[in-house]
Amino acid sequence: MRIRFCSCIPGCRKVKKKADVNPKQEEEAKKVAEKQSSFKFHFQRVSFSDLSSSTLSEDLSISLAGSNLHIFTVQELRLITHNFSSSNFLGQGGFGQVHKGFVDDKIRPGLSAQPVAVKRLDIDNGTQGHREWLTEVICLGQLRHPHLVKLIGYCCEEDQRLLVYEYMPRGSLENHLFRRFSASLPWSARMKIAMGAAKGLAFLHGAAKPIIYRDFKASNILLDSDYSAKLSDFGLAKDGPEGDDTHVSTRVMGTHGYAAPEYIMTGHLTAASDVYSFGVVLLELLTGRKSIDKSRPSREHNLVDWARFHLKDSRKLRRIMDPRLEGMYCEDGAHKAAALAYQCLSERPRNRPTMSEVVKVLEPLKDYKDVSNVTFVYVAPSTEKEPPKLSKTEVTEQKQVEKGDSEQKHSTRSAKSRTIHSEADLVNRA
Repeated sequence: MRIRFCSCIPGCRKVKKKADVNPKQEEEAKKVAEKQSSFKFHFQRVSFSDLSSSTLSEDLSISLAGSNLHIFTVQELRLITHNFSSSNFLGQGGFGQVHKGFVDDKIRPGLSAQPVAVKRLDIDNGTQGHREWLTEVICLGQLRHPHLVKLIGYCCEEDQRLLVYEYMPRGSLENHLFRRFSASLPWSARMKIAMGAAKGLAFLHGAAKPIIYRDFKASNILLDSDYSAKLSDFGLAKDGPEGDDTHVSTRVMGTHGYAAPEYIMTGHLTAASDVYSFGVVLLELLTGRKSIDKSRPSREHNLVDWARFHLKDSRKLRRIMDPRLEGMYCEDGAHKAAALAYQCLSERPRNRPTMSEVVKVLEPLKDYKDVSNVTFVYVAPSTEKEPPKLSKTEVTEQKQVEKGDSEQKHSTRSAKSRTIHSEADLVNRA
């Protein structure tokens, strides 16, 4: 049985049929409108745990009232993406397909002209897909930060669920690190990306109601034109522990290779779980390798298991650094980044740094210059003067002189050889 969410959030609508509105519903709508009008004075983020609440429609309506999100129709999104054409296709994930589009104030008054990314939920994802869609709207509809991707609007029409984001021209970090034939990211760009992603996580963990991202990985880190990182895809985000609670118990979800070991084993989720995932991505930035890569020898399948014990030894560290960097990185910066990754990947959550501490360590590293660490031999140019160039006549004369000298030397050698031979004969005869 499919659960329908058309009445769950403002903007979800049935196109062909309007629901009858009774006086009681009108009265409730007025109360909601009154709360919305005073929203700017009483802002409080709706918890993800409230998704199953009977008052969700009202709470979410109030919450999103001050978010400036635009509510689009399916027809409008078909128009801006040219009917979700293959030429505008950007990629596909667990949520569904993503297409590029373009919006302006003709679509919505007050909407600035800009390219956008439209993510369309695959309806085969069922209840979990709907829940992730709602979580994303709640989270990005209420939170704003330079290192979180901006949600511009959404669409909830019949069974259609779509999200409209700012367009990130350089795509995901995953594509830059692992796609074949892509240009290698320079060291300074890698540290800038790590710094931006760390700030995004630190913001989530430090919110009034802390949020655990739960799916931090290279494919969820998007890059703008200046390689500034922004976190995307908040469908698995979870409210962090509050009060005396030390963790949140939840069904294990996320991506193999990035999830913290204690979370996989117990289902206990904390901010330290995100810190471990950050350590994996930092290791990917250092080595240029995927967290899980079955194409490599068996002992190198798992990046953390293979690289962990190279991180604290400067001589061993060179062996695992991304060869595509060609030695162009600050050695001191690499050692500090490796030491940080080692801390983040501690098997004991309490030994991992907080994301705020991670930001403090990374802050100076982004200013390190790309310096070559490759040993090379410098060949100094010759100081001898080149002989002067000769004219054609002088060249001919020079050849004739050399020829004469050669014949004279040959004649001398022959005479000398005969003389030695004659003296030897005389000795033998004696």
